[in-house]
Amino acid sequence: MQIIIVNPNTTASMTATIEKAAMSVAALGTEIVALTSTMGPASIEGYYDEALAIPGLLLEIARGARRGAQAAVIACFDDTGLDAARAMANIPVIGICEAALSITSFIAQRFTIVTTMERSRVPIEHLVRRYGMGKRATVRAADIPVLSLDDPNSGAMGKIEGQIQCAIDEDRAEAIVLGCAGMADLATALSKKYRVPVIDGVVAAVKQAEALVGLGLSTSKIGSYASPISKPYSNELQEFAPQTIGTDNS
Repeated sequence: MQIIIVNPNTTASMTATIEKAAMSVAALGTEIVALTSTMGPASIEGYYDEALAIPGLLLEIARGARRGAQAAVIACFDDTGLDAARAMANIPVIGICEAALSITSFIAQRFTIVTTMERSRVPIEHLVRRYGMGKRATVRAADIPVLSLDDPNSGAMGKIEGQIQCAIDEDRAEAIVLGCAGMADLATALSKKYRVPVIDGVVAAVKQAEALVGLGLSTSKIGSYASPISKPYSNELQEFAPQTIGTDNS
C-alpha cells in the first residue's frame, strides 16, 4: 500500500524528519511518500497560519490520491484541514493529533501533550476536548518556535525536556505525547530518558492508516464528510472548486 504524508507547511527539512520517522515503523509492503506543501507558511503557529496552510494541503492530498495513494496523513498536530480533507478525499485521511491521542488512550489514563508555542496550546486543547480526552490529557507549551526544532543550538530540546519533567512531576502524567510533527525524531530517546511512553503522532498515524487500508475501510460519504457539492469558485480559488481540485497529473 502507499501512504502519503503531507507536511502542510513549506519547510522541506521538517518533511525529511517526518519521512524518516514514518519509514521507521512502516510495515513491509508499505510505501511512504512524504510531501511538502508548495504554498503557505513556513511553519504553522496559530489559527492564521493554519487557515492559510489548508489550500496547499488539500492540493497535495488530492494529487496524491489521484496518483494511487490508499491513505493520507496530515503531519501537523493542529490536524490542519482534517475535516475538509476527509470531505474531499475518497481515501482515509488521518490527523496526527487524533492518532496520537487514540493510541495513548490504550496505554495511559493520564497523559500530557508537550507542544511548541503558547499560542498553539489552546487550539490543541480544543482538539483534546473534541476527541473526548478532556478529562485525561493536559497540554503544555515549551514556548519554542517550530523552526527552532531544526537548530540543535536553539535550546529547544532543553525546554521540551523541562516541560516533560514538569508533566511527570506536576501532572502525574503516565505518558507524554509530542505535540508537533517536527518532534517526530525525539520519541524513542525521550522515552528511554524519562522511562515513560513517549508517543509521536506521525508514527501513530502511519500504523492506523495501515490498519484502515488493511480492513478496507475509508471515510463515510454520508452526512458530515459527504463529497463537496460541485459549484464554481471565484478568482484565485478557481483551482479549488470541487469539480477541478486535483485534476492535474502533477
